[in-house]
Amino acid sequence: MPDVDGLEKLVLADLRDADAAAFQAQLASRNLEEALSRLRRIAALVEGDDRVDGLSRNDATALDAEVCRLIVNHLGVERANLKPALNFAAWTGRASYHLPLELFTVNYDLVLETALEALRVPYFDGFVGSLRSRFHTDLVESTRSDQEAWLPRFLVRLWKLHGSVNWEWEQTGIPEIVRLGTPVRGASPAAIFPSDTKYQESRRVPFMVLQDRFRRALLENETLVLVTGYSWQDEHLNELLFDSLRRRPRSEVIAFCYSEIPDELAAHAARTPNLQVTAPTEAVLSGVRRDWKAERPAPDDVWISDRFALGDFAALATFLARSSPVDGELERRLDGALRALLADQSAPETGPGDTNE
Repeated sequence: MPDVDGLEKLVLADLRDADAAAFQAQLASRNLEEALSRLRRIAALVEGDDRVDGLSRNDATALDAEVCRLIVNHLGVERANLKPALNFAAWTGRASYHLPLELFTVNYDLVLETALEALRVPYFDGFVGSLRSRFHTDLVESTRSDQEAWLPRFLVRLWKLHGSVNWEWEQTGIPEIVRLGTPVRGASPAAIFPSDTKYQESRRVPFMVLQDRFRRALLENETLVLVTGYSWQDEHLNELLFDSLRRRPRSEVIAFCYSEIPDELAAHAARTPNLQVTAPTEAVLSGVRRDWKAERPAPDDVWISDRFALGDFAALATFLARSSPVDGELERRLDGALRALLADQSAPETGPGDTNE
């Protein structure tokens, strides 16, 4: 799946010429998040025939909607390599810990749901229902002392902190979010897109309820938190993580960085012994930052060419999958799903005029 920089390039390539030029102008000295934020400020402040950067209020609103539509299109699971998610889902299905496994993600896509369902790993995401599922705050807020609302232990908890492409705001009566079986079409999904207003948007229900669930999970005693694929750009989530480390010195957070260690993260790790940070060529362990390399022998999928590989989600998912107890039925499903994926990737593409004869 593309990261924010990758999304920026894909969106620009898909926009019509006039829209591409207008959005390129917004991207001058700004990233995708800042450009979308500026469009929303223009739409909020410009009135009548006035224009800013050549855009009227309607122009800015329409361009914002088109960019968001293209972002959603590029997050479709049909474009994704599902192998890492399948390995990750296999690990969640085998996990047997003192407390149920909880997955928190800021991604809007349906990759994790697709992988969990392919392996028939039961999960709960806060919604109940089949056609237009409703969010149940009481179930998300439940604790082990709530006998009637506490979720069964075998359910993997999947919490999407920034919404999802298949969530939709329903405006009849009191606005509420419903979850559809497919990505929302013809309207904006209920997801917090890149924008500097996302911190304000995150204070709405159900995002606020899910963040509170995140906070309470972090404050469980002696918790191990693995952080992967996260850029540490969301200040409201960083604050929850750093606060939990201060308040729970016997808990551990391990952050897997794909490339460089972000400066803010390195600074916190240097004074927080229970925050371990790893990157391909260096790490901050117990508050000490050093270069590192493998001591032989080392697993080939953990160290590749003397670079620590687990900052790549695909490598981490493979490592977790092979490090957990084998489950016969789950292995059969995983093998079948991976074989189907391999067959699909190796099948020749058919053009518009081709037939299956």
